Amino acid sequence: MGSEYPLNELLIGGTEINYLFICPTKLWYFSRGITMEQENEWVDLGRFLHERRYGSEEKEVQIGSIKIDFIRRKDYIEVHEVKLGKSMEKAHEMQALYYLYYIKRLGIGAKAVLHYPKLNETKVITLDGREEEVEAAIREVQRIKSLLTPPEPVKSKRCKKCAYYELCWV
Repeated sequence: MGSEYPLNELLIGGTEINYLFICPTKLWYFSRGITMEQENEWVDLGRFLHERRYGSEEKEVQIGSIKIDFIRRKDYIEVHEVKLGKSMEKAHEMQALYYLYYIKRLGIGAKAVLHYPKLNETKVITLDGREEEVEAAIREVQRIKSLLTPPEPVKSKRCKKCAYYELCWV
């Protein structure tokens, strides 16, 4: 296992880990309280799919600085995250790994399940042997958040659908 961050230092949220793998510029803006997702049609569509498909599940479980879509209890804990599509699968996987890392630090073992309701697919994620990868992501999130100005945006096909598009490209 890696160096293991003290629990009181795990003050970043899963969204920040997710944004690290989508766009560091978006992460920086979000970390400064600039949240534009509430006006984004793709975010609205994701919420709609979540409500429609998983409406009977308990909604958003808050544990410290993380907010999980829902949890199921079996012989172990299952952390569930609902995502719109797989185009940002690495970001989704790292967010789920961060949640597993976070709750492991609380002494709770778990698995994560990523749900892609539009595709009718799921993906099971375990932390096994990936702690150092999560810790590297935590360090990079902390580094980006400490910057005085946003990182230079890198144009990609994702930009046009991004809620932060105008901050970077207009």
